[in-house]
Amino acid sequence: MAEAVEALRMDITKIAPDVYKHLLAIEQEIARHIEPKLHHLLKLRASQINGCAFCLGMHTDEALRDGEKVDRLMLLDAWSESSAFSDKERAALAWIEEVTLIAESGASKEAFDGLKAHFSDEEIGWLTLVGTMINAWNRIAISSRGQYDRKLLEQRTAAAANDRVAEPA
Repeated sequence: MAEAVEALRMDITKIAPDVYKHLLAIEQEIARHIEPKLHHLLKLRASQINGCAFCLGMHTDEALRDGEKVDRLMLLDAWSESSAFSDKERAALAWIEEVTLIAESGASKEAFDGLKAHFSDEEIGWLTLVGTMINAWNRIAISSRGQYDRKLLEQRTAAAANDRVAEPA
């Protein structure tokens, strides 16, 4: 019999609300530079690797709302063996795996070079930031034992937006 899921250990939104607001602002800035469907795929793939149930729930929900197809989401864990993904998506997925597993891969030259056929240097920078942020969010969610609840997350995000940190001049 499976063990019950542990209750939320800590709530970063309450422990460090200003940091949480800054992380949300960074996330929003990154999202402005990455095509939404690709952004979702990258977040989901890193979250699969990290085993983050919270982020898998949230980003699957978001991907479906943004029109991603269920069959592609079901095949994401086997993207390298599936014809459901374009060469551009494959290059980005290979890179997100490298960034997520950086201690093992060191962000290989092969994966980086694979990006160059599909992305500009600036776009590669934004893809790297996607990997950096989703890995940070995965670590917060996993260590907190957060469970995805769309309504609660929407309330927290709205509250953070209302108390938004002032933009630098």
